[in-house]
This record gives sequence, structure tokens and C-alpha cells, in this order.
Amino acid sequence: MLDGGAIGVAMRGERIGAVPILFLHGVGSDKSVWAPQLAHFGARRPAIAFDYPGYGESLLRPGANRDDFAAAMFEALDALDIERAHICGLSLGGIVALAMHHRAPRRCASLTLADSFAVHPDGEAIYTRSVDASRAMPMRDLAEARAPMLLGTGAPSALREEVVDTMARIDPDAYRLGAAAVWLADQRARASAVDVPTLVLVGDEDRITPPALSGELAQRIREARFEVIARAGHLANIEQPDAFNSAVSRFLAIADSAARKEPE
Repeated sequence: MLDGGAIGVAMRGERIGAVPILFLHGVGSDKSVWAPQLAHFGARRPAIAFDYPGYGESLLRPGANRDDFAAAMFEALDALDIERAHICGLSLGGIVALAMHHRAPRRCASLTLADSFAVHPDGEAIYTRSVDASRAMPMRDLAEARAPMLLGTGAPSALREEVVDTMARIDPDAYRLGAAAVWLADQRARASAVDVPTLVLVGDEDRITPPALSGELAQRIREARFEVIARAGHLANIEQPDAFNSAVSRFLAIADSAARKEPE
């Protein structure tokens, strides 16, 4: 139990000496969405996924915002005796990753920001629709309506069902906190201040946060790498896990190499 309440964790890998990687989920999912990445990266380094407060196995923290989510992630890393990690976040996870860097930049070995943005031009409207829908219908109905927009055109029906099942489990109160954290975010200044190696990824069929938004985010971050994942929508990590894992693996090799060359 942490000071702010329990945080759900999934973890694979125990390689000593390798910098761990932390995966941060989106507003409509939980730590389970990172199963393909935990299996892949856990063979090479500690790979961790946390639930945000109120999601999955984590205790709800009423009124929590994106900075509170970032603080909770650091609390959970502290509980695992992890001082520094590569941070990989998708959608809301990218927003939380930027908040983590703002809070403690030296604890972030690198950032991977997938299907995310610094500010969304339609953010307030999406937030309002999300909150209204979460109050007007059960989460499963909301998930059924939302899933087609989240996935690319080639996503199999089994993946769509998995996405719906995961979203249906979310506490509506936690979902509304997550919606505020992501859709009302304006982290343009924070993105411009990032000073660690950064990779920006996006699915070429992402209709929630289109590639242009990820491109704009990458332009704000000094020397950020930008890659587009083919045949993927908003959930690139589970739609095209091999391509996603390969892109992140290539980036981590570069980031780790650069870290070894830094003066102590």
C-alpha cells in the first residue's frame, strides 16, 4: 500500500543492470493493454505496467489530475526501488509521461510518446462527449460505441472484443478523471522543455489523435525521433505489436548507448 493508495502493477523481467521500462496506458484501458510489450521487453530488462488511480487494481484518488497520476507512478516506482526508467506512454500515457518528465526529468531515461499530443484542437469537445456518455450509458455500451474509432480498418474482431471488455471494466469516475487528464491537457511548454531522448510514434490510421498531431508534438521536442506505424489506429501497441516493439527496441538501443557515454 502506498501513501495515496494501492497501485496495480504487472511486471516481467529481472535483468540486472538494464534500465527498466515503464508502460503507461490510455484513458480507455488499463495495464493489461501492455501484455505484448511486457512479454517482449521483459526478456531484456525489467518491464512494468501500472494502473492509474481508479483503474484496474489501483485505488481511486478523487479529483486526481494528470500531475497526480504522474506522482502516483513515481510512488509505485519507489515501492519497487526503481530510481530511473524509460517511460513509454500511449495517448493519456503520453500526457502522463510528459508530466513525469516535468516533475522529475532525471528519473526519465527516455520518453516514448505513442498516439499522443501536446494539445488537442478538439480536446474540450471530446472531453464533454466522453463525460456525457459515461453518465448516460453503462461503460460497456460506451465501449461498444467507441471501439470502432479506436482501431484501424484491419483490426480483427477478437481484438475489438478485447478492447471493449477492457474498457467496460473501468470505473466511470476513474474514466472521467482520465478524460479530463488527457483531453484538457495543454503541455506544449512541457514538451518544448524535454531534454531526454524521445521517440514519437503514431498509427497511420489513428483517427483519435491523427499523425499530424504526433508530428507537431515531435517538432516541439528537441531531436525527437518520429515514426509512423503502418496499418494501425489509435492502439498501435496492440494492433501492430511487432512493429511497435521493433521501433521501441531500436530507440532504446540508441538511448541506452547515449546514456553510457554521458559523463558521470
